Amino acid sequence: MYKSDAIEYFGNLTKLAQAAGVKLPSASAWGDLIPEKRAARLERLTDGALKYDPALYQQPPSTNAA
Repeated sequence: MYKSDAIEYFGNLTKLAQAAGVKLPSASAWGDLIPEKRAARLERLTDGALKYDPALYQQPPSTNAA
């Protein structure tokens, strides 16, 4: 789940942080993606209006070039 989508849904970062169950500095420190556990919570809280996509959180396969 992208942070920008969640901010748009909730109106501002403060409201997003409250909904995610974190303090504002923690939410501010997130990168472009909301942490996976928080994304799943937000999907439940918004009845699916915000979507948690597990594929966004998959690590790409490691390539060991020799």
